[in-house]
Amino acid sequence: MEYSIGKGIEILEQTPKTLKSYLGNLSDDWIFCNEGTGTWSAYDIVGHLIHGEKTDWIPRVHIILNNSGQKVFQPFDRFAQFEASKGKSLSNLLDEFDTLRQNNLNTLKDLNLSNDQLQFKGIHPELGEVTLSQLLATWVTHDLGHIAQISRVMAKQYKTEVGSWIDYISILN
Repeated sequence: MEYSIGKGIEILEQTPKTLKSYLGNLSDDWIFCNEGTGTWSAYDIVGHLIHGEKTDWIPRVHIILNNSGQKVFQPFDRFAQFEASKGKSLSNLLDEFDTLRQNNLNTLKDLNLSNDQLQFKGIHPELGEVTLSQLLATWVTHDLGHIAQISRVMAKQYKTEVGSWIDYISILN
């Protein structure tokens, strides 16, 4: 499927609702489980999504669209959530994510981007030149990847409990 702003927004609008519905009433055993040392829990992933809303997607859109000639993105700290989320409940994080996402989507919609603008370029610190369209498509797939990650982490908590069915549960393998 070719990227379109409208189709992308369909997913981006649903992510906060999906996470609230999926995680909102779960016990800490589900919220804080992970796949082992150095892996992330659902709580960590929500914190990571918040950090992206603050420092990645829309700030990088503005960098690409600016007329100053400065098109280089700041590196993204993939682990900032560990400090930023300290002391917050998952409910607080989900509400914060929802608010930030709504604000960012309003900003995106207000830009009323043209097809020509979607081809404007910025410079990623590791990847080099990227288009605005690629950045926005990545925002969508980033959400979907983390929703899948949350499901995988939670499913693996019962990996040994499913017994012989393990061969039929692809998320566990």
